[in-house]
Amino acid sequence: MTHPTSSPVIRHAAGPMVGARFPSLQGRRVFVTGGGSGIGAAMVEAFAAQGALVAFVDVAAESSAALAQRILANTQRAPWWRACDVRDVAALQQAIADAAAELGDFHVLVNNVASDDRHTLESVTPEYWDNRMAINERPAFFAIQAVVPGMKRLGQGSVVNLGSTGWQSKASEYPCYAIAKSSVNGLTRGLAQSLGAHRIRINTVSPGWVMTERQVQKWLTPAGEADIARNQCLPDKLQPDDIAQMVLFLAADDGRMCTAQEFKVDAGWV
Repeated sequence: MTHPTSSPVIRHAAGPMVGARFPSLQGRRVFVTGGGSGIGAAMVEAFAAQGALVAFVDVAAESSAALAQRILANTQRAPWWRACDVRDVAALQQAIADAAAELGDFHVLVNNVASDDRHTLESVTPEYWDNRMAINERPAFFAIQAVVPGMKRLGQGSVVNLGSTGWQSKASEYPCYAIAKSSVNGLTRGLAQSLGAHRIRINTVSPGWVMTERQVQKWLTPAGEADIARNQCLPDKLQPDDIAQMVLFLAADDGRMCTAQEFKVDAGWV
């Protein structure tokens, strides 16, 4: 079991935060869905800073290319990436296969991709429902299906599924998203026993309201600020790096006996 040591400073809303360095992640191969921006980009950068070999997919080619260039400048190693619409399961699984062919079997999978578009119960059509599930629910299962054979060959693995505390706090602005995200815990627990026999761990990380650029631009209104002040136990706003740090722990050998669990990073909201 490795032990974390000091790493470069990560900026936090409350001031400088020293993130941990996990020696076991050096050289590990990591695949992240939705890794081109927001929380996903923070995780891709965090893994790259640990010396991991990172691959990711994202539908946004421009931000993904910029992220790859930034990581190359900082680490002298560019991540593998591909523009991919995860609603196309064949394309997602082919991307995982192609990345593994270049980098090797993946030790870590982070199922991050999601879209929390606002909608009402009355507005949902069967087509909209299918589209939301194709983004927020289905890709995680089929990404796991694609990486597990390689993890079995490695004799170990860690799958981290990104959930949400939104449905747990009874948020009403996105019922389809809430349904999809509530199913993440079922996916995690439903696979833990069979994967565990091969020393493959699977956990859920459920973020609270994280201040990504999208969230700040779209929904951080004065009313939103008041919600944070009223509901969080901690006064600081959650940042993408806060989520990345928990994911690093679960991916590293330090989390080697954690599986079938949900870890909330929400400043005490739920």
